[in-house]
Amino acid sequence: MMRNKILFGDCRDTLTQFDEKARVCVTSPPYYGLRDYGGEDDQIGQEQTPEEFIDELVKVFRGVRNVLTDDGTCWVNIGDSYKEKDLIGVPWMFAFAMRADGWHLRQDIIWHKPNPMPESVRDRCTKSHEYIFLFSKNKKYFYDYESIKEKAVGERWGGNTPINMNNTKDKDGQFSGLTRQRRMLYETRNKRSVWKVATKPYKGSHFAVYPPDLIEPCIKAGSERGDLVLDPFMGSGTTAMVARSLGRDYIGCELHEEYGDLINKRIQEYNGLFI
Repeated sequence: MMRNKILFGDCRDTLTQFDEKARVCVTSPPYYGLRDYGGEDDQIGQEQTPEEFIDELVKVFRGVRNVLTDDGTCWVNIGDSYKEKDLIGVPWMFAFAMRADGWHLRQDIIWHKPNPMPESVRDRCTKSHEYIFLFSKNKKYFYDYESIKEKAVGERWGGNTPINMNNTKDKDGQFSGLTRQRRMLYETRNKRSVWKVATKPYKGSHFAVYPPDLIEPCIKAGSERGDLVLDPFMGSGTTAMVARSLGRDYIGCELHEEYGDLINKRIQEYNGLFI
């Protein structure tokens, strides 16, 4: 059984070595043309064109689909890049290419960064968001919406808007009148598609680290305790450490063997907080 292990090498090759199905994939591919993670000529992200980059990503996730359970999902955090003065549009190029390759494109989630990287640009806004796309292998899939419900917004004005008297009451506990400020009886609501999560710097040797709070809902909604969580671009191991803290197992692919100690250290340190 292949659990809680890192397979070192190109994920396009190591994904074929899996001997068990993962319930969910949560990952973040390299940015296009932004960083060189080690000098390999064929590493993903260093292709000559965005189109070639997207083609290689689709190949990776074709391998991911092969090792997912039939009710499995794939959550992909992906950022965009600029080429000279033009925004490339990588996230949506990727989303449409994935759909064309057989995935069901179920959701676009906006990761709103309240503390974005400063930019000295004067001819556009400072970039403060990225995308997370939710893909499913089949039309019917596992999704635990109850596990990621968020706190409900509790007050609104009635005015002349029709009010469901079974679900609302005014602040004094009465059901009379339409113009009093009202408080909802329910305390949680279905999670919205804009997630406000601050970036958190990590002083390890890996550049791109998404915050644990960003991917916790993905793992909770996409799996149950004891399930296997896959990350084909492990990097510093954030997916693995969050999976373990939530009672799941992980399996991951990483191109650079020198990240092994870093990943294991982060998993041990993070999980120590939950013992």
